[in-house]
Amino acid sequence: MGDDGVCNGTPGRAAPLPPDPRLFDAQFPELLTELTERDFTDPGLADAFSRLRQVMVYNVPGGKRTRGLSVIGSLRELVPPSQLTQDQVHKALVVGWCIEMLQAFLLMADDIMDSSVTRRGQPCWYKKDGIGLDAINDSLLVEGSIYRLLRRHCRDQPYYVHLLELFNETTFQTELGQVLDLITAPPGQIDLSRFTMERYKTIVKYKTAFYSFYLPVASAMYMAGITSEEEHKNAKHILLEMGEFYQIQDDYLDCFGDPAVTGKIGTDIQDNKCSWLMVKALEVTTPEQRSVLEACYGRRDDANVARVKDVYLSLQMPALYQTYEEESYRRLQSLIARHAQNLPRAIFLDFAKKIYKRDK
Repeated sequence: MGDDGVCNGTPGRAAPLPPDPRLFDAQFPELLTELTERDFTDPGLADAFSRLRQVMVYNVPGGKRTRGLSVIGSLRELVPPSQLTQDQVHKALVVGWCIEMLQAFLLMADDIMDSSVTRRGQPCWYKKDGIGLDAINDSLLVEGSIYRLLRRHCRDQPYYVHLLELFNETTFQTELGQVLDLITAPPGQIDLSRFTMERYKTIVKYKTAFYSFYLPVASAMYMAGITSEEEHKNAKHILLEMGEFYQIQDDYLDCFGDPAVTGKIGTDIQDNKCSWLMVKALEVTTPEQRSVLEACYGRRDDANVARVKDVYLSLQMPALYQTYEEESYRRLQSLIARHAQNLPRAIFLDFAKKIYKRDK
């Protein structure tokens, strides 16, 4: 199959393969060709499929690929090497790219709603000349392509319906989280009393944790034949906690990260976001500091953004975050010990290594 040397035919004992990131990257051009050249017979659609290719190339690769690679990484922990066929590896790579595509279409829409400027070190898709709000339909094209790939590569597998339900449910959960995010801080309506830790945790759980953490591991579990509700519940306990930390880390990097490293210019302050930094700050501010936050948060000029950051610094938010990160890691270790008794702990520990102490 393409450049990666993975067969899509008769199952057999897997031959030695290149490292997963190389396998994963080599799969994308093949899937791109499949989606944009092989899947149409009407010459009148040539321009539409050319557009799909442009959209995919610009928006799908280029990230950290943590979600996509976690499918094959988790499957390798769940299935003994002697039993893992090249066909299974190939399908895990495809499902991994489907998750990267889900991430891409969600971010394309999110960037429009947030009026973001850059993503992954380049202008957001909608910001490119000639794109604008046409990016909404482009994001839907990417979403639709997910199900074309799943049908083509997994339709004959016993886990196919599980994957369809999982992708559909995860997408809906993420969209629910986005709704909460938007209505908690409507444009032009600054009301910091809405920013509670309970609301924040709910937004994070639905907007980020399900698709970023549970989806890749649950996909691999279904592909390995693990359908037990109990085992999926155990995995979810660990992974949703990990997802919460990941978003808190993202909030911190949005404000205090280096754009040259993160690849994006943070806009949470300007966008009036229900951010962990703001929620924690509101728990400890003096009346004077709160009045500064209420006057400056959600404003787009640099002076107001700087004043908010000054309050964060005076409250020692970076040190508070470092303490939280250490506590979160210890809590995660405890969750893994409690809930991963019948699942390989390496799945969860590998995820943890990738996200703790990250700087982008």
